[in-house]
Amino acid sequence: MSHIDDASMLPVTWWKSSRSDTGAQCVECGIVDAGERILAVRDSKQPAGPALLLSYAAFGGLVEGVKHGAL
Repeated sequence: MSHIDDASMLPVTWWKSSRSDTGAQCVECGIVDAGERILAVRDSKQPAGPALLLSYAAFGGLVEGVKHGAL
């Protein structure tokens, strides 16, 4: 896992979960490199803030951890 300080500099198309409400506490995801399977995750309210860069596998583990209450 790594990060970038200004997520708005990434050449990605960002998306939110279809379950996100307007003004809610949400994150956005964007595919950084499909070949290398790297995904960026940022706070939707701070588009020029930092973003985590995760492998698809690490992101999947994060999602599972949240679903099962481990995080």
